[in-house]
Amino acid sequence: MIEGLSHITLITRDLARMGQIIETVLDGREVYASGEETFSLSREKFYLAGGLWIAIMEGESLPGRSYNHIAFKIPAGEIDTYRRRIETLGLEFRESRPRVEGEGASLYFYDHDNHLFELHTGTLEERLERYRLGRNR
Repeated sequence: MIEGLSHITLITRDLARMGQIIETVLDGREVYASGEETFSLSREKFYLAGGLWIAIMEGESLPGRSYNHIAFKIPAGEIDTYRRRIETLGLEFRESRPRVEGEGASLYFYDHDNHLFELHTGTLEERLERYRLGRNR
């Protein structure tokens, strides 16, 4: 039986630049840096962000962009704060998909390696409840 999410691993050309995104936007805290002594495929760093283990490893960027993404929950009242953090780092926003009222708000942005991140204010329960009401409400 699955016990939960173990970790997220992202491949990046620049560990320091990706670490800055995790620390600045996601409130992450570095808990490990391999330096030159690697135990895995390449140099890596581990972060804790919102109770999640995020690993970043040195390697080639994704060849292109898609809608595949990782979404992190943020408080609705702090969406503008997070928008400013993303803007401060000069990251590119992606337009949010069309939404119906009541399913929460999102900020989408790409990192320098073509990973798409979402900062979302809603919960699964809120979204399911809204979808039960149908499209016309």
